[in-house]
Amino acid sequence: MSENELKNNEKTEKNGMKRGLQNRHVQIIAIAGTIGTGLFLGAGRSISLTGPSIILIYMLTGLFMYLMMRAIGEMLYYDPDQHTFINFITKYLGTGWGYFSGWSYWISLIFIGMAEITAVAQYVQYWFPDWPAWMIQLVFLALLSLVNLIAVRVFGEVEFWFAMIKIVAIIALIATAVFMVLTGFKTPHGVASLGNIGRGFQLFPNGFVSFVMAFQMVFFAYQAIEFIGITTSETANPRAVLPKAIKEIPLRIVLFYGGSLLAIMAIIPWEKLATADSPFVIVFQLAGLKWAAALINFVVLTSAASALNSTLYSTGRHLYQIAHDTPNPFLEKIGAGKLSRQNVPQNAILASATTIAFAAFIKILPGVSDSFALITASSSGVYIAIYGLTMLAHLKYRKSPDFMADGYLMPAYKFLNPLTMLFFAFVFVTLFLQESTVVGAIGSAVWIVVFGLYSQFKFRK
Repeated sequence: MSENELKNNEKTEKNGMKRGLQNRHVQIIAIAGTIGTGLFLGAGRSISLTGPSIILIYMLTGLFMYLMMRAIGEMLYYDPDQHTFINFITKYLGTGWGYFSGWSYWISLIFIGMAEITAVAQYVQYWFPDWPAWMIQLVFLALLSLVNLIAVRVFGEVEFWFAMIKIVAIIALIATAVFMVLTGFKTPHGVASLGNIGRGFQLFPNGFVSFVMAFQMVFFAYQAIEFIGITTSETANPRAVLPKAIKEIPLRIVLFYGGSLLAIMAIIPWEKLATADSPFVIVFQLAGLKWAAALINFVVLTSAASALNSTLYSTGRHLYQIAHDTPNPFLEKIGAGKLSRQNVPQNAILASATTIAFAAFIKILPGVSDSFALITASSSGVYIAIYGLTMLAHLKYRKSPDFMADGYLMPAYKFLNPLTMLFFAFVFVTLFLQESTVVGAIGSAVWIVVFGLYSQFKFRK
C-alpha cells in the first residue's frame, strides 16, 4: 500500500461522517451540479442576447468553472477529510477570511434554498393552482429534510434519480433535434437544419454590451458546480472518485450545454426564439408532444427539488463546520457541531431547514418580500467573491509545505489560477451593466467590504 493510500485510509477512519456516497452517486451529483434549472427555462433569453455565439460564452465560462474545480479538486485530493472546500480558505488565508466565506456561503445558500422552495411551489401550482404555496413549500421542505436526516446514502440515492430526470430530458431534446434535422422537419419557423445556426453569423449580433452581459447569465447557470467539493468527506474512496468526477466536467459541458443550445437553434432560428417561453417546451411542442409544457414543468420541478435537496445537504455541512471552526454560544446551544447516530449533522440541517422555511411566509409579511429579492440578488455577487478566495487559497496551498507533488494537480496553475480569478472579476463587473442586477451587485459589494472588514477585525492577530 502506498503512502498516499495509507494516509487516505487513516483519514477515512478518523472522519466523523460516514462515507456513504458511492462512485455512481458522486458522478451523477457532479452532473446535477453542472446542469442548472436555468438551462430549461432561461436558455431562450440568453440565446436572444447574442445568438449562436452564446455557445462560445457557455464553453468559455465552463472552462473557467472547470479550472476552479481543478483547484478545489487538488486541495481535496490532498485532504479528502475536509467537510467543505471553504476549510481551505480558513487554513491558507486565515480565520478571518474563513469566517467571512463560511457565513457568506451559508447565508447565500439559505437564500438560494428559499428561492428554490418558492419555485417548487410555483411548479406544483401548475397542476394544483388552488393549493396554498406555503403548504407546498413546508411539505417539500419537510420531506427533503427527512431525506437528509436519515443517512447520506439516502440523500445520494434521491439526488441520483433527480439528476437522471434532467439528463433524460436533455438527451431527449438532442435526439429530437437530430431526428428533425435528418428528416428535414418543417416547423412554422422554417425547416429544421444545422444551417439555421450559422446563417448570417455575427459574434456580436446585438452589440458588444449584450455579448458581455450574457456572461453573467451563463455564469450563474453553472452555480453549484462546486457542490461535489462538499461531498468528498462522505465519499467512499474519494481519491479515486473525485478526480474522475472533475475530469468529466468538460465533456458534460459540451454535451449538455453545447448539445442543447445547438439542438434548439437548429430547429428554431435564434432570432425567432421566444424569450419568455422555455425552448425545451417549444421544441417538444413542434415535434408534436402536446403535453410538452407539463413534461418540462415536471423536469424543472425535480430540478428545483434537487437544488433544494443539495442546499439542505450543503448548508448542514457548512453550519456544522462553522460550529467547529468559529464556535459561538448560539451554535453550541443548538448543537450545530454534533452528529446524529446516523453520522449526519442533524441539528445543523434542521437549523438550516428552519431558516429556509421562512420563505413560506415572506409574501405575507409587509416589506419583507422586496428585501428578500434584494438579498437574494446580492448573494450572487458574494458567490463570485468566495470563488475568488478559493483560488487564492489554492495559490497559498501550492506554496505551503502541505503541497502534494504527486496529487491531482491543476495544470499550469501559475498562469491559469490568476486568469481564472481575473475572469471572476470580469463577471462581477458585468453585474453592474444590467438594470436587473445592478442593485444586487451594489448590495454584494457592500456585503463583501463591510462583512469582510468585520471578519478581519474580529480575528486580527
